[in-house]
Amino acid sequence: MALQTSPAAQRLSYAPVLARGLLLCALGVGLAGCSSTGDAFASPFGGPEPQQRADLAASNVTSIGVNSYLWRASLETLSFMPLIQADSAGGVIATDWYANPTNPNERVKITVSILDQDLRADALRVAASREVLQNGGWVSAPVQAATVQKLEDIILTKARDLRRSAAG
Repeated sequence: MALQTSPAAQRLSYAPVLARGLLLCALGVGLAGCSSTGDAFASPFGGPEPQQRADLAASNVTSIGVNSYLWRASLETLSFMPLIQADSAGGVIATDWYANPTNPNERVKITVSILDQDLRADALRVAASREVLQNGGWVSAPVQAATVQKLEDIILTKARDLRRSAAG
């Protein structure tokens, strides 16, 4: 035979659980008010000081693990190619083979590595592979150094433009 309790007794048994829940919520709200953004340049009025605004769009922006300007510029530059890897924590973007529709007998594969958190030329490494179709099979072919250099220049120029537009 099951023991039956009245509705009033059931409500009273939930009271301690409800009290603990309210206490935890109050503690959470109280602790959230203690947080700090850690922004040394913040003005007491809630925004950055005018003379510091340019510093906030500095070359070292790393909310994703690598320099975000280089990351975004690399993705935009390679947006026409199919991606097989995009690791923002490690700073590696790798494309799959891409054949230009105007030249289907040649295909390229690009790997971009972002090596530093600063927006600098030596923080970017681009590697390219090229293959040409010969006798029904793909054969490795050399990539001109100027091609890789041009691609690095395009990415760096886009990254600098993104940085300038962020500075306002």
